[in-house]
Amino acid sequence: MAEAPRSFGEFWPHYLREHRDPRTRGIHYLGTTLGVLLLLGFLAGGDWRLLLAAPIAGYAFAWFAHAVIERNRPATFTHPLWSFYGDVYMLWCWATGRLAGELDRARPA
Repeated sequence: MAEAPRSFGEFWPHYLREHRDPRTRGIHYLGTTLGVLLLLGFLAGGDWRLLLAAPIAGYAFAWFAHAVIERNRPATFTHPLWSFYGDVYMLWCWATGRLAGELDRARPA
């Protein structure tokens, strides 16, 4: 990004361009889902190890995909909160069939 985004709306297209490869997105979905399930397990049972494991599992998958497939630097390092929201929002868009339109809008002109 040339300039730092001032809102998630400005960040979102950049985020999607950093996740061009469907394999990267798939690995992100796996990590995000596992992280959410671990968090829910913590909330249901109170085992603090699940709370610690949730972000580790989620980010391990994502960082692997960026290193091996996209060969770029994860947005987590520069915009951690927007990146986390982007992971969850991308999963939501995919699950609800909205991701293709979002990817089309994010393509550079």
